[in-house]
Amino acid sequence: MTSVRLPARRRLALLLPAAAAATALLLSGCTSNDALANQYRSGNGQNYIAGDGSVSEYAAANRGAPVAFSGKLADGTSVSSKDYAGKVLVVNFWYAGCPPCRVEAPDLESLSQKYASQGVSFLGVNLYDSASTAASFEQDKGVTYPSVLDRDTGSVLLAFSKTVPPKATPTTIVIDKQGRVAARILGAIPDKSILDSLISDAVAGK
Repeated sequence: MTSVRLPARRRLALLLPAAAAATALLLSGCTSNDALANQYRSGNGQNYIAGDGSVSEYAAANRGAPVAFSGKLADGTSVSSKDYAGKVLVVNFWYAGCPPCRVEAPDLESLSQKYASQGVSFLGVNLYDSASTAASFEQDKGVTYPSVLDRDTGSVLLAFSKTVPPKATPTTIVIDKQGRVAARILGAIPDKSILDSLISDAVAGK
C-alpha cells in the first residue's frame, strides 16, 4: 500500500489549526480533572510510547484489498466488517489508560455525531481493557459509538496489522465505502479538522 502526501497548501491549512488547538489544550489543561490527559497535554510522557501523529492518505488505486474483521462488543454482540458494507467507517484503536486516547475522545464523539446523518459509522477497538473499564471510560468521556473488546483475541488488531503497528495507540483509520483503508492517523489526532477532512473525502468518494 502506497501513501500519498497531502498537497502543501492543504497541509498548511490543516497544520495551522492544529497548532492553535495544541495551544488551547495546554491552556485548558488546568481546568480538567483527568490526570492522565493533563500529563499528556503537558508533554510529560510518563514512559508512554505512542505514534508520531503522522497523517497518511492513500490514493484509491493503491488501497489494496478490503479489510475483513470480526469481533465482539462489550455486551457480547458480534460485529464484523460485513455490517459496514457500503459505508464509510472510522476505526479508532484505544484503551482507557492511554493519555492521548483520553484527550481525543471528545473529538471522535463530536465527529461521529456530525457524520451520523451521512451514513458514517464509528467503531472503537479497545486493546487491553475489561468490559467494565471500557464502559467507565465511555461514560466518563460521553462516547456513544460502540467498541470491540479485542483484549482476549486480538482479532481486529490482527486484521489491520498491515496498517496499525502494535504499539501505536491511539491509531485512527478511515475505511472507504469499499472497505479499504483510505487514511490513517498514527498516534493522537493532531486536530479535529484533519480527521474531519479525511472523513469528508471518504464520503465524497475521493
